[in-house]
Amino acid sequence: MAKYEYATSPPNLSGMPPGVPYIIGNEGAERFSFYGMRTILIGFMTQFLVNKSGVLQGMPENEAQGWFHQFVSSVYWMPFFGAILSDGWLGKYWTIFYLSIVYCLGHFTLAFMDTAFAIGFGQKWVLAIGLILIAIGAGGIKPCVSANVGDQFGESNKHLLSRVFGWFYFSINLGSSFSIWLCPVLLHSPNWGPKYAFGLPGVLMFCATVVFWLGRKKMVHVPPGGLGFLRDLTSKEGLSILGRVWMIFIFTMIFWALWDQSSGGEWTIQCQKMDLHFLGITYLPEQVNVVNGIFILAMIPMFNYWLYPAMSKVFPLTPLRKIGIGLFLTALSFVVIWAIQLDIDHGGRPNVGWQFLAYVILSAGEVMVSITGLEFSYTQAPNRMKSLLMAMWLLSIALGNQIPSILSFLIPKLKSMGMNLEGANYFRFFTLLMLVTSVIYVFVSRHYRERTYLQSQQPEDPLLAGGTPT
Repeated sequence: MAKYEYATSPPNLSGMPPGVPYIIGNEGAERFSFYGMRTILIGFMTQFLVNKSGVLQGMPENEAQGWFHQFVSSVYWMPFFGAILSDGWLGKYWTIFYLSIVYCLGHFTLAFMDTAFAIGFGQKWVLAIGLILIAIGAGGIKPCVSANVGDQFGESNKHLLSRVFGWFYFSINLGSSFSIWLCPVLLHSPNWGPKYAFGLPGVLMFCATVVFWLGRKKMVHVPPGGLGFLRDLTSKEGLSILGRVWMIFIFTMIFWALWDQSSGGEWTIQCQKMDLHFLGITYLPEQVNVVNGIFILAMIPMFNYWLYPAMSKVFPLTPLRKIGIGLFLTALSFVVIWAIQLDIDHGGRPNVGWQFLAYVILSAGEVMVSITGLEFSYTQAPNRMKSLLMAMWLLSIALGNQIPSILSFLIPKLKSMGMNLEGANYFRFFTLLMLVTSVIYVFVSRHYRERTYLQSQQPEDPLLAGGTPT
């Protein structure tokens, strides 16, 4: 398809670009597919996995935790390959489209895990193949999707960039909230089971790919940089930028080490030991983290239209200050989780409402760290390095997940050495780690100097600008 069929720079508009609804619709369906699969992963590995004879043989909890975080980590280091493919060769749009097809294949591989062939071949191997394909697809498109959002904007409508990243994140949580609630129901239902629980996310990923295809002529397709991308990357300015942003990303790495425990990880395992009846509803353990998405949906407009303007009247609320406040809130959320686990360790069965409180605090921290981080990663990147800087942001997530993964695998060995990280001790470790990280961040971030890069725009088109043709 000829390149001239697509705009290669943002139109001169004061309003929202026409490609944004397709990008946000695609993201909502894609996040449904990813979080639906992710939220049932530990439950499947510990409660539904069978051996080659068809006999139930679930993984121990610490192993399942370890492999869960390894999978999440792989999703977030694969963006390097996606960024190189995008910025250096295919461009963002086609990288997203082609890797979305790989993504679909991964989901449908998981949907066939309970067939006779998959059981005979080995469910663990089929699970591994499916997760590898998902990691390639989901990870490969990740640095391109949010950068593709930013590419739709130029100087004339850059004032809408913060707002659109908020709505972009809104679509993520809207899609994930539905799947986090529904997929565990399918998994535990005797009438449905793993085939449908993993198959539904595959169907939604297929829908996401179709929506993205339909919007191809509405979007700006910024051409790949080719060798120029490599020159920018290895230039003095490029290396300087990479060094500067890691002054910030090294701290968000610890944030992700904690946050990913809440989304299908250690907080879900904690739920298995709690009273799950709250506000007239009895939850499945895998469903509880749906409240994170619901709180995010409520907080995004509240923060953007009320809290941020109100706080800015007291002191300028820069992106770096938002991230700092979010780090402290994350530490506070783990204080609640630590207290819950202490009760469980002493024989109690606390109500899941206490975990809801932790989710309220964590969600506020997430809004301030994660959404701000997306915008920060885009604006700090030169135009031919947009996907690469997004990959760097995502690398902080990958490295963050290595911390709980390695600790989970080492828990039995550490215990034999007199270092007990089981139960409440595990959450105490992460609470203190996050608190110390937040304090150090306050001093380091003061030395960062922000610099904004946006895509150049097309010459003003009278029709697009609302005028009359001459």
